[in-house]
Amino acid sequence: MQARPTWVIGAGGLLGRAVVRELESRGAPVLTSKILWSDPEAALQELRNGAERLHRAADSGPWTIAWCAGAGVTGTSQASLEAELSLFAEALDAFGEILCADGGEMGAMFLASSAGGVYAGSSTPPFTEDSPVQPLAPYGFAKLRAEAAVTEFAKRTGVRTLIGRVSNLYGPGQNLQKPQGLISVFAKAHLTGAPVSVYVSLDTLRDYLFVDDASRLVSDGLSRLVRPDVRFGETVVKILASQRADTIGNLIGACRAIFKRRPLIILGASPFAKAQAHDLRLRSVVWTELDEHPVTPLAVGINNTVQEVQRLAASGKL
Repeated sequence: MQARPTWVIGAGGLLGRAVVRELESRGAPVLTSKILWSDPEAALQELRNGAERLHRAADSGPWTIAWCAGAGVTGTSQASLEAELSLFAEALDAFGEILCADGGEMGAMFLASSAGGVYAGSSTPPFTEDSPVQPLAPYGFAKLRAEAAVTEFAKRTGVRTLIGRVSNLYGPGQNLQKPQGLISVFAKAHLTGAPVSVYVSLDTLRDYLFVDDASRLVSDGLSRLVRPDVRFGETVVKILASQRADTIGNLIGACRAIFKRRPLIILGASPFAKAQAHDLRLRSVVWTELDEHPVTPLAVGINNTVQEVQRLAASGKL
Protein backbone atom coordinates (compact mmCIF):
# COMPACT_ATOMS: atom_id res chain seq x y z
CA MET A 1 0.00 0.00 0.00
CA GLN A 2 1.36 3.41 -0.97
CA ALA A 3 2.32 5.85 1.76
CA ARG A 4 -0.26 8.53 2.55
CA PRO A 5 0.96 11.92 1.28
CA THR A 6 0.41 14.80 3.69
CA TRP A 7 0.11 18.42 2.66
CA VAL A 8 1.18 20.72 5.51
CA ILE A 9 -0.40 24.16 5.16
CA GLY A 10 1.45 26.78 7.18
CA ALA A 11 4.75 24.92 6.88
CA GLY A 12 6.63 28.19 7.45
CA GLY A 13 5.21 28.65 10.95
CA LEU A 14 6.31 27.26 14.29
CA LEU A 15 3.96 24.26 14.37
CA GLY A 16 3.95 23.64 10.62
CA ARG A 17 7.73 23.38 10.35
CA ALA A 18 7.86 20.94 13.25
CA VAL A 19 5.06 18.81 11.76
CA VAL A 20 6.97 18.63 8.47
CA ARG A 21 10.11 17.47 10.31
CA GLU A 22 8.19 14.88 12.32
CA LEU A 23 6.33 13.44 9.34
CA GLU A 24 9.48 13.27 7.23
CA SER A 25 11.30 11.48 10.07
CA ARG A 26 8.54 8.85 9.86
CA GLY A 27 9.05 8.40 6.14
CA ALA A 28 5.81 10.09 5.08
CA PRO A 29 5.69 11.99 1.76
CA VAL A 30 5.18 15.65 2.65
CA LEU A 31 4.01 18.49 0.43
CA THR A 32 4.28 22.18 1.31
CA SER A 33 3.23 25.42 -0.36
CA LYS A 34 4.43 29.01 -0.27
CA ILE A 35 1.28 31.02 0.27
CA LEU A 36 1.04 34.81 0.19
CA TRP A 37 -1.55 35.15 2.95
CA SER A 38 -1.66 38.95 2.62
CA ASP A 39 -3.21 38.54 -0.86
CA PRO A 40 -6.41 36.46 -0.40
CA GLU A 41 -6.95 35.93 -4.14
CA ALA A 42 -3.39 34.71 -4.70
CA ALA A 43 -3.54 32.64 -1.51
CA LEU A 44 -6.71 30.88 -2.63
CA GLN A 45 -5.19 30.11 -6.02
CA GLU A 46 -2.11 28.61 -4.37
CA LEU A 47 -4.33 26.58 -2.07
CA ARG A 48 -6.18 25.25 -5.12
CA ASN A 49 -2.85 24.46 -6.76
CA GLY A 50 -1.74 22.63 -3.62
CA ALA A 51 -4.92 20.58 -3.56
CA GLU A 52 -4.31 19.59 -7.18
CA ARG A 53 -0.75 18.53 -6.30
CA LEU A 54 -2.01 16.48 -3.38
CA HIS A 55 -4.62 14.84 -5.60
CA ARG A 56 -1.94 13.80 -8.08
CA ALA A 57 0.41 12.63 -5.33
CA ALA A 58 -2.32 10.50 -3.78
CA ASP A 59 -3.10 8.92 -7.18
CA SER A 60 -6.66 8.03 -6.13
CA GLY A 61 -5.35 6.76 -2.79
CA PRO A 62 -5.53 8.15 0.74
CA TRP A 63 -4.38 11.70 1.48
CA THR A 64 -4.01 14.01 4.47
CA ILE A 65 -4.09 17.78 4.99
CA ALA A 66 -2.55 19.32 8.12
CA TRP A 67 -3.80 22.92 8.43
CA CYS A 68 -1.26 24.54 10.76
CA ALA A 69 -1.70 28.07 9.43
CA GLY A 70 -3.15 31.02 11.30
CA ALA A 71 -1.84 34.53 11.77
CA GLY A 72 -4.33 35.65 14.38
CA VAL A 73 -3.54 36.26 18.06
CA THR A 74 -5.63 37.52 20.98
CA GLY A 75 -5.26 41.15 19.90
CA THR A 76 -5.95 40.61 16.17
CA SER A 77 -8.67 42.87 14.77
CA GLN A 78 -12.11 41.54 13.92
CA ALA A 79 -11.63 42.52 10.27
CA SER A 80 -8.42 40.51 9.96
CA LEU A 81 -10.02 37.50 11.62
CA GLU A 82 -13.01 37.71 9.29
CA ALA A 83 -10.68 37.75 6.28
CA GLU A 84 -8.81 34.71 7.60
CA LEU A 85 -12.07 32.82 8.19
CA SER A 86 -13.38 33.71 4.75
CA LEU A 87 -10.24 32.35 3.10
CA PHE A 88 -10.43 29.19 5.21
CA ALA A 89 -14.04 28.59 4.13
CA GLU A 90 -13.13 29.11 0.47
CA ALA A 91 -10.19 26.73 0.85
CA LEU A 92 -12.46 24.04 2.29
CA ASP A 93 -14.81 24.46 -0.68
CA ALA A 94 -11.85 24.04 -3.02
CA PHE A 95 -10.68 20.92 -1.18
CA GLY A 96 -14.15 19.45 -1.49
CA GLU A 97 -14.27 20.21 -5.20
CA ILE A 98 -10.78 18.94 -6.05
CA LEU A 99 -10.15 16.15 -3.55
CA CYS A 100 -13.63 14.89 -2.74
CA ALA A 101 -15.37 14.86 -6.10
CA ASP A 102 -16.04 11.12 -5.69
CA GLY A 103 -16.40 11.32 -1.89
CA GLY A 104 -13.90 12.17 0.80
CA GLU A 105 -13.60 8.74 2.37
CA MET A 106 -9.91 8.59 1.36
CA GLY A 107 -9.16 11.89 3.07
CA ALA A 108 -8.10 12.98 6.55
CA MET A 109 -7.55 16.50 7.86
CA PHE A 110 -6.03 18.15 10.92
CA LEU A 111 -6.93 21.68 12.03
CA ALA A 112 -4.84 23.52 14.61
CA SER A 113 -7.09 25.43 17.01
CA SER A 114 -6.37 27.23 20.30
CA ALA A 115 -7.13 25.86 23.75
CA GLY A 116 -6.40 29.25 25.31
CA GLY A 117 -8.71 30.98 22.87
CA VAL A 118 -11.74 28.74 23.28
CA TYR A 119 -11.51 28.11 27.06
CA ALA A 120 -10.50 31.66 28.11
CA GLY A 121 -13.79 32.35 29.86
CA SER A 122 -14.61 28.82 30.93
CA SER A 123 -14.91 27.91 34.59
CA THR A 124 -13.74 24.99 36.74
CA PRO A 125 -10.29 24.08 35.40
CA PRO A 126 -8.61 21.86 34.42
CA PHE A 127 -10.45 22.04 31.12
CA THR A 128 -11.05 18.91 29.08
CA GLU A 129 -12.67 18.25 25.72
CA ASP A 130 -15.94 17.88 27.67
CA SER A 131 -15.70 21.37 29.24
CA PRO A 132 -18.03 24.06 27.87
CA VAL A 133 -16.15 26.52 25.68
CA GLN A 134 -16.34 30.25 26.40
CA PRO A 135 -14.05 32.59 24.45
CA LEU A 136 -13.40 36.09 25.77
CA ALA A 137 -11.92 37.66 22.63
CA PRO A 138 -12.76 37.73 18.91
CA TYR A 139 -9.75 35.45 18.36
CA GLY A 140 -11.34 32.67 20.41
CA PHE A 141 -14.70 33.06 18.71
CA ALA A 142 -12.94 32.89 15.34
CA LYS A 143 -11.27 29.63 16.35
CA LEU A 144 -14.67 28.14 17.22
CA ARG A 145 -16.05 29.24 13.86
CA ALA A 146 -13.12 27.57 12.09
CA GLU A 147 -13.79 24.41 14.10
CA ALA A 148 -17.46 24.53 13.08
CA ALA A 149 -16.51 25.05 9.43
CA VAL A 150 -14.20 22.04 9.32
CA THR A 151 -16.78 19.92 11.18
CA GLU A 152 -19.39 20.79 8.55
CA PHE A 153 -16.83 20.08 5.80
CA ALA A 154 -16.22 16.62 7.29
CA LYS A 155 -19.93 15.80 7.42
CA ARG A 156 -20.46 17.03 3.87
CA THR A 157 -17.53 15.23 2.29
CA GLY A 158 -16.82 12.18 4.45
CA VAL A 159 -13.30 13.36 5.32
CA ARG A 160 -12.26 12.28 8.82
CA THR A 161 -11.09 15.32 10.77
CA LEU A 162 -9.04 16.00 13.89
CA ILE A 163 -9.25 19.36 15.64
CA GLY A 164 -6.26 19.93 17.90
CA ARG A 165 -6.83 22.54 20.60
CA VAL A 166 -3.21 23.48 21.21
CA SER A 167 -2.00 24.98 24.49
CA ASN A 168 0.72 27.68 24.74
CA LEU A 169 3.12 26.57 22.03
CA TYR A 170 6.78 27.54 22.26
CA GLY A 171 10.18 26.55 20.92
CA PRO A 172 12.84 27.37 18.32
CA GLY A 173 11.42 29.01 15.23
CA GLN A 174 8.70 31.13 16.81
CA ASN A 175 7.98 34.35 14.94
CA LEU A 176 9.58 36.97 17.17
CA GLN A 177 7.65 39.73 15.40
CA LYS A 178 4.26 38.44 16.55
CA PRO A 179 2.98 39.66 19.94
CA GLN A 180 2.84 36.18 21.44
CA GLY A 181 5.09 33.51 22.89
CA LEU A 182 6.26 34.74 26.28
CA ILE A 183 9.20 32.31 26.39
CA SER A 184 10.55 33.56 23.06
CA VAL A 185 9.96 37.14 24.18
CA PHE A 186 12.00 36.48 27.34
CA ALA A 187 14.78 34.89 25.27
CA LYS A 188 14.92 37.85 22.90
CA ALA A 189 14.87 40.33 25.78
CA HIS A 190 17.72 38.43 27.45
CA LEU A 191 19.93 39.05 24.41
CA THR A 192 18.85 42.61 23.67
CA GLY A 193 18.61 43.83 27.27
CA ALA A 194 15.12 45.15 26.62
CA PRO A 195 12.48 44.91 29.36
CA VAL A 196 9.45 42.65 28.96
CA SER A 197 5.98 43.99 29.70
CA VAL A 198 3.73 41.49 31.45
CA TYR A 199 0.03 42.33 31.56
CA VAL A 200 -1.25 39.50 33.77
CA SER A 201 -0.51 38.57 37.38
CA LEU A 202 2.56 36.42 38.00
CA ASP A 203 0.45 33.61 39.47
CA THR A 204 -1.38 33.19 36.15
CA LEU A 205 -1.34 29.50 35.17
CA ARG A 206 -0.53 28.35 31.66
CA ASP A 207 0.23 25.05 29.93
CA TYR A 208 3.46 25.39 27.91
CA LEU A 209 3.88 22.83 25.12
CA PHE A 210 7.26 22.42 23.41
CA VAL A 211 6.86 22.43 19.64
CA ASP A 212 8.48 19.03 19.08
CA ASP A 213 6.04 17.48 21.56
CA ALA A 214 3.19 19.18 19.70
CA SER A 215 4.32 17.88 16.31
CA ARG A 216 4.51 14.34 17.70
CA LEU A 217 0.96 14.67 19.03
CA VAL A 218 -0.24 15.95 15.65
CA SER A 219 1.45 13.12 13.75
CA ASP A 220 0.26 10.47 16.19
CA GLY A 221 -3.22 11.97 16.03
CA LEU A 222 -3.31 11.76 12.24
CA SER A 223 -2.27 8.11 12.41
CA ARG A 224 -4.99 7.46 15.01
CA LEU A 225 -7.56 9.33 12.92
CA VAL A 226 -7.46 6.84 10.04
CA ARG A 227 -8.01 3.75 12.15
CA PRO A 228 -11.20 1.78 11.39
CA ASP A 229 -13.02 2.85 14.57
CA VAL A 230 -13.20 6.48 13.34
CA ARG A 231 -16.19 6.90 11.06
CA PHE A 232 -16.06 8.61 7.69
CA GLY A 233 -17.07 12.24 8.15
CA GLU A 234 -16.40 12.14 11.90
CA THR A 235 -14.67 15.03 13.66
CA VAL A 236 -12.59 14.33 16.76
CA VAL A 237 -11.59 17.16 19.11
CA LYS A 238 -8.47 16.65 21.22
CA ILE A 239 -6.53 18.97 23.52
CA LEU A 240 -2.83 19.00 22.63
CA ALA A 241 -0.99 20.06 25.78
CA SER A 242 1.77 19.16 28.19
CA GLN A 243 -0.99 18.74 30.82
CA ARG A 244 1.16 20.43 33.44
CA ALA A 245 0.69 23.98 34.66
CA ASP A 246 3.29 26.65 35.36
CA THR A 247 2.77 30.15 36.68
CA ILE A 248 4.33 33.16 34.98
CA GLY A 249 6.43 33.42 38.13
CA ASN A 250 7.71 29.85 37.65
CA LEU A 251 8.51 30.70 34.05
CA ILE A 252 10.51 33.73 35.14
CA GLY A 253 12.37 31.58 37.67
CA ALA A 254 13.25 29.00 35.00
CA CYS A 255 14.50 31.76 32.70
CA ARG A 256 16.57 33.22 35.54
CA ALA A 257 18.29 29.86 36.10
CA ILE A 258 19.18 29.66 32.40
CA PHE A 259 20.03 33.33 31.81
CA LYS A 260 21.96 33.57 35.12
CA ARG A 261 20.02 36.74 35.83
CA ARG A 262 16.38 37.65 36.30
CA PRO A 263 14.54 38.92 33.21
CA LEU A 264 13.69 42.61 33.44
CA ILE A 265 9.93 42.60 33.94
CA ILE A 266 7.58 45.57 33.78
CA LEU A 267 4.11 44.90 35.13
CA GLY A 268 1.70 46.93 33.04
CA ALA A 269 -1.88 47.16 31.87
CA SER A 270 -3.39 46.23 28.54
CA PRO A 271 -6.93 46.27 27.11
CA PHE A 272 -6.32 42.65 26.08
CA ALA A 273 -5.70 41.53 29.67
CA LYS A 274 -9.43 41.01 30.26
CA ALA A 275 -9.37 38.36 27.52
CA GLN A 276 -6.75 36.35 29.43
CA ALA A 277 -7.88 33.63 31.82
CA HIS A 278 -6.13 33.36 35.19
CA ASP A 279 -6.10 29.55 35.24
CA LEU A 280 -5.75 27.62 31.98
CA ARG A 281 -4.90 24.16 33.25
CA LEU A 282 -5.70 21.51 30.64
CA ARG A 283 -6.29 17.78 30.69
CA SER A 284 -7.14 15.62 27.70
CA VAL A 285 -9.66 12.78 28.05
CA VAL A 286 -9.69 11.89 24.34
CA TRP A 287 -7.28 9.37 22.82
CA THR A 288 -5.27 9.47 26.03
CA GLU A 289 -2.84 6.85 24.71
CA LEU A 290 -1.31 9.64 22.59
CA ASP A 291 -0.33 11.45 25.81
CA GLU A 292 1.76 8.64 27.27
CA HIS A 293 5.05 9.94 25.82
CA PRO A 294 7.14 12.07 28.22
CA VAL A 295 7.04 15.78 27.50
CA THR A 296 10.07 18.04 27.22
CA PRO A 297 10.98 19.59 30.60
CA LEU A 298 10.33 23.32 30.68
CA ALA A 299 13.98 24.17 31.39
CA VAL A 300 15.16 22.08 28.42
CA GLY A 301 12.63 23.68 26.11
CA ILE A 302 13.55 27.19 27.25
CA ASN A 303 17.25 26.46 26.77
CA ASN A 304 16.65 25.19 23.23
CA THR A 305 14.63 28.30 22.46
CA VAL A 306 17.36 30.58 23.83
CA GLN A 307 20.00 28.83 21.71
CA GLU A 308 17.93 29.41 18.58
CA VAL A 309 17.47 33.11 19.40
CA GLN A 310 21.23 33.35 19.99
CA ARG A 311 21.87 31.88 16.52
CA LEU A 312 19.51 34.44 15.02
CA ALA A 313 21.29 37.25 16.86
CA ALA A 314 24.70 36.01 15.71
CA SER A 315 23.53 35.97 12.09
CA GLY A 316 21.98 39.42 12.33
CA LYS A 317 18.41 38.12 11.89
CA LEU A 318 17.08 38.99 15.32
